[in-house]
Amino acid sequence: MAANSSSKLVVYAALAGNLFVAITKGIAAAWTGSSSMLSEAVHSLVDTTNEVLLLYGMHRSNERADLRHPLGYGRELYFWSFIVALLIFALGAGVSIYEGIGHVRAPEAISDPAVNYVVLALAFLFEGTSWYVSLREFREVKGDLGYFEAFRRSKDPPTFMVLFEDSAALIGIVLAGVGTFASSSLGMPVMDGVASILIGVVLVATSMLLARESKSLLIGERADRGLTDAIMRIAGAEPGVESANGVITTQMAPDQIVAALSVDFANSVSARDVENVIVDIERKVRAERPDVVTLFVKPQSRAAYEAAVERHYGTDRGEK
Repeated sequence: MAANSSSKLVVYAALAGNLFVAITKGIAAAWTGSSSMLSEAVHSLVDTTNEVLLLYGMHRSNERADLRHPLGYGRELYFWSFIVALLIFALGAGVSIYEGIGHVRAPEAISDPAVNYVVLALAFLFEGTSWYVSLREFREVKGDLGYFEAFRRSKDPPTFMVLFEDSAALIGIVLAGVGTFASSSLGMPVMDGVASILIGVVLVATSMLLARESKSLLIGERADRGLTDAIMRIAGAEPGVESANGVITTQMAPDQIVAALSVDFANSVSARDVENVIVDIERKVRAERPDVVTLFVKPQSRAAYEAAVERHYGTDRGEK
């Protein structure tokens, strides 16, 4: 199953921008001795590594199922997305805060601030381009949902991770520019270190949001309600079906869903007819929702289904 091409476009755009920006920021940091610029260079280098990991996760998630992994490798994408969130925290934020504290304790003037301004302007241009590409893609997939609600409901980490990374990068560039100005023009070299610490704080907040959502996807989230309604409608309309009791779904990857359907068949339906009905349900579900890669159908009375749900979820089912 092919990975979402638009998500790949977003990641490739971010990778190209971050790689160029990381190199230019690193040269500028070595030239000027700016702490905030060094933090920005590390930030861009971490982001570059992150895009590579996301691309690797997208590739691995499309591997075919085998005997060892009968449901496929879809959650590799969610695993690597979680690793990306940890890298933002451990490397990006950690180095930025460490460098900032060091320059606050022992402030040093920036030797050539003009270099910083030129590099930051170029970085803002490239990061801004990547940010626009990721924002445009996110707008297309979010539909009528609000941005935060769409982020919480999204099953495709690259679309929102790149947007969050680029947003944090743009904020970091602004902070680095303010730190450079305060250090060189206002005679407050300590502010360069303060800017580095603030960049680290932005990265901490970003990593916590991304880690929380990636962890939820990695553990296993249900698919959207529209899928559940579609499966129930298809199954309920089949001849010989007394009632479609319920569906349990789990998201394996953005375009890979496993579903388990409970169906109460009429007593008059023979075992062979049950088999034929199940085949028809599977065929119609996959025709309408090709992202359902595996559908399990369990013949079960309504009473038995309700009892099983009660044992599993208890009295408070909430949004499970």
